[in-house]
Amino acid sequence: MEIEGLVERDLGYRRIQCTGRGSYVISLPKEWVLNLGLEKGSQIAFRVLEDSSLLLTPRSILEGRRKAEERSLRRYCLVVSAKDDPKSICRKIISLYVISAELIRVRFREGYSSKFRLPIKNLVKNMLLGSEIIEETPEGMTIQILINHPVFPVEKAIRRMAILALSADRDSIIALKDMDEELIESVIDSCSDVNRLNLYVLRQLKYYLERNLYKELGFKTPKEFLGYRIVANNIKSIADNAVNIARNVKNLKRLIEGQVLFLKEVLDEEVYSQILEFNNFAHQLFEDSMKALFKRNYNLADSIISKIEGSIGIENDLTGLISSKRLDPNISSIMRLILDNSRRIMEYSRDIAEVTLNRSIEEVVIPEAR
Repeated sequence: MEIEGLVERDLGYRRIQCTGRGSYVISLPKEWVLNLGLEKGSQIAFRVLEDSSLLLTPRSILEGRRKAEERSLRRYCLVVSAKDDPKSICRKIISLYVISAELIRVRFREGYSSKFRLPIKNLVKNMLLGSEIIEETPEGMTIQILINHPVFPVEKAIRRMAILALSADRDSIIALKDMDEELIESVIDSCSDVNRLNLYVLRQLKYYLERNLYKELGFKTPKEFLGYRIVANNIKSIADNAVNIARNVKNLKRLIEGQVLFLKEVLDEEVYSQILEFNNFAHQLFEDSMKALFKRNYNLADSIISKIEGSIGIENDLTGLISSKRLDPNISSIMRLILDNSRRIMEYSRDIAEVTLNRSIEEVVIPEAR
C-alpha cells in the first residue's frame, strides 16, 4: 500500500517528552521529514481518527488536495430536446442538486426556449439554496451551487425549517379567524422556504455521509443520518399541511365574498379556542422533541411520548364538540382539518422522540459485561 508516494512501513516507537512549560512533544522520523521536503516552520495538520490514533498530514499536501478537488467539481450535463417536459427536467436538476452536484449544464438541442428557461430560473431562485445561474446563452444554461457546507450546518437548517413550518401552521389557523389574505399568502411562502431548506438538508446529509464525516455533524454512527432524514421529512409535512389549511380558508373567503355562502358567524368561539389550545399543545410537544433530539436527551424524549399517549382523549372530545355544534359544513371541514393537522404534529413529535431514544439509549443504559 502506498501513501502519498511513500511505502507504508513501521517506523518504530518514539517516547513522549515533556517540556518545561508542561507541553508534550514527540520527534518526527527524519526520513519522513526529508522525503516530504519539510523544514523548520513547516505546518502539519493533526486529525484524531475513530480509533483514537492521530493522522499527521503536511499542510502542503492538504492544500494540494483542496486544489485538486476544486479542479474536479462534480459536473453534470443535461441535454434537453423540445419534446421533453419542463417539470421532468426540473426534477432531474433537483435530483442532481441533492446528490451534491456542484455544476449543472443544461444544453438545448433545438436552441434556447422559454419553455425551459423560465421553469429552470424559477427552480434555481425558489428551491435550490445556494445556487446561481452563472451562464445563459441561446444554447443552454449553467447552474453552479456555491454554498459552503460549514457556513450553514445541517442542524441550523433543520432548526430554521421547524420555526418556519410551525409558524406557517399557526398562521393558517389565525387566517381562519381574520380571513387575512396576506397571512394566507405568507403561509404559502413559508412552505416554499421549508421545501427549499429540505432539499439543502438532503444534499448536506448525503455530502457528509459519502465522505464518512458523520462525526463532524455530531453523530456517533452513520445510522443517525436516517433519523435526521425522518425529522426533515416530518417538518416538511407540517408545512405542506399548513398550506392545505390556508388554501381551504382562501376558498372559504371567496365563497363568502362572492355571496355563494352566507354565514352569520364564521367561527364558533368555543370550538376555535379549544382547537387553538390543542394546537398550542402539539406545537410545544414538537418543540420539545426537537430540543431532545439536538441535546440527545433520552428522558425528555421519553416524557414526550408519555404525554402524547395521554392526550388521545382530548382529540376525541374535540371531535365530539365539533359535531355537536352543527356548524356549516365548510367551517366544520376546516376545523376537522386543523384538528387532524395538530394530531399529525403530535405524531411527528413521537417519531422524532423515538429517533432520540434510539440514538441515545446506549448513553443511559450500562452494557452488560461479558
